[in-house]
Amino acid sequence: HRPEISTKLFYLNRKRPISETDVKRNPPPPVTAGSLSWKRCAGCGGKIADRFLLYAMDSYWHSRCLKCSCCQAQLGDIGTSCYTKSGMILCRNDYIRLFGNSGACSACGQSIPASELVMRAQGNVYHLKCFTCSTCRNRLVPGDRFHYINGSLFCEHDRPTALINGHLNSLQSNPLLPDQKVNKTREKLLI
Repeated sequence: HRPEISTKLFYLNRKRPISETDVKRNPPPPVTAGSLSWKRCAGCGGKIADRFLLYAMDSYWHSRCLKCSCCQAQLGDIGTSCYTKSGMILCRNDYIRLFGNSGACSACGQSIPASELVMRAQGNVYHLKCFTCSTCRNRLVPGDRFHYINGSLFCEHDRPTALINGHLNSLQSNPLLPDQKVNKTREKLLI
């Protein structure tokens, strides 16, 4: 499952671009004398008068303004890559946490294109069409209450049946803590 953009971060000073020597992808535009004197920050819109600028996603940033949309970490401080998906700018850890790292649907095993919306449950990623109740096969949509029991998804209606048929033995042999009995998490579409 690929991000819409995975880009390297470049620091620039007033004289020349600075980057890792092996970085060939997404280089910043050529820097000429005076070309960096009053760039505008893509984050805050303010003038960048600092000695060092950050160039990422075809824009210039103050180091303090390029932040992960989830954890608010300053991306220039924590690594050399950042990711964008669905309008969010993400650090590597949050990208993996939100979108998984396998790239395959947990139900059908087929790959999920980076541009496709997904559903998630317990760290697994699903095509929208594959996010269905294991018993009745009805599609689960954002806002539906569902249960994740021993690796399977169940709608609210079929949970009691799932506990009685087939899944009861595995639940009894591996007792769950009281707060784990019913996973009432409302999973939402990641847009």
